[in-house]
Amino acid sequence: MAQTALRRPVESGVPDNKQFLHPKFIKNYGNWKCHDRPRPGVLHHTSHTGDEVWSVRAGTQRQMDVFTIRKLCDIADKYAEGFVRFTIRSNIEFMVSTAKQVDPLIAELEKNGFPVGGTGNSISMIAHTQGWLHCDIPGTDASGVVKSLMDDLIDDFRAEEMPNRVHLSTSCCEINCGGQADLAIIVQHTKPPKINHEMVANVCERPAVVARCPVAAIRPAMVNGKPSLEIDESKCMCCGACYPPCPPMQINDPEHSKLAIWVGGKNSNARGKPTFMKMVASGLPNNPPRWVEVGVVVKNILNVYKKDGKPWERISDWIERIGWPQFFEKTGLPFTKYLIDDWRGSRASLNQSAHIRF
Repeated sequence: MAQTALRRPVESGVPDNKQFLHPKFIKNYGNWKCHDRPRPGVLHHTSHTGDEVWSVRAGTQRQMDVFTIRKLCDIADKYAEGFVRFTIRSNIEFMVSTAKQVDPLIAELEKNGFPVGGTGNSISMIAHTQGWLHCDIPGTDASGVVKSLMDDLIDDFRAEEMPNRVHLSTSCCEINCGGQADLAIIVQHTKPPKINHEMVANVCERPAVVARCPVAAIRPAMVNGKPSLEIDESKCMCCGACYPPCPPMQINDPEHSKLAIWVGGKNSNARGKPTFMKMVASGLPNNPPRWVEVGVVVKNILNVYKKDGKPWERISDWIERIGWPQFFEKTGLPFTKYLIDDWRGSRASLNQSAHIRF
């Protein structure tokens, strides 16, 4: 029998997004006159042709079940002309053609537990990693931290009362898939992995584990007459990258796996260069399901920034203006030896020179 010819791959890059856009977005693509925000959570787009579109932004939990997705689709079909889009921070936006559709759409979203907000100078929904649901390496559940934090920050999500937008992220290990953010919560393992030498030879492909370590701290070894692995603890940075290819190298620990708070990260824009996050709190308990101690520190930092920041200052701009000593004084956070940034590239942002800074 003649074999069916296989379809040749189409090397065309990302899919064409225009097939999913609202018709008025396609018609006026690149021809917008202005944008404004009638209220928090609502974006108003006006075209040079006179066309208008309103986008209503609502927060979601990102990792959604089928029931939730169907509920959002039903709302889109009934109240929003059937068009939606997701932002990179897991918000969902519904597009409508007339202003009279906005209030009924907002009422339906709020009734079903989807808060409207996240625009302008507000706290965004939290970008986060997979957590225990999908990832093989997490030391905590990023989704759970998001839920507990947004329960406390929901008023600042709905209002535009911060000095500037605030991007938050959570990452369930130190690889930090959550990315740069104004304020980030990241797991820190404080002890090297505990190796179950009886299982290594049966479960782990040792060369792959050795290659996985970013600091060459793992090497083959014979333990009790069996092939195993050993760790040079002077090199180990407790990242946990060895755990997925070798579960007997257990690094998650109820006592020694903690959470840390980092601040000041952002991407570049037309006015400023990118900035890196700096750790300002460490050793916070990793205690699901509410992570109370983490919430207290996060809310404290954001409240001080909200009170002390000038209009349009991001958190990194605010810290650059007042200096790190003032940041720790204003927030009341203790400065410890674990927070010293000894990366050489950080000398431009820390007071490590003879110049006086104000």
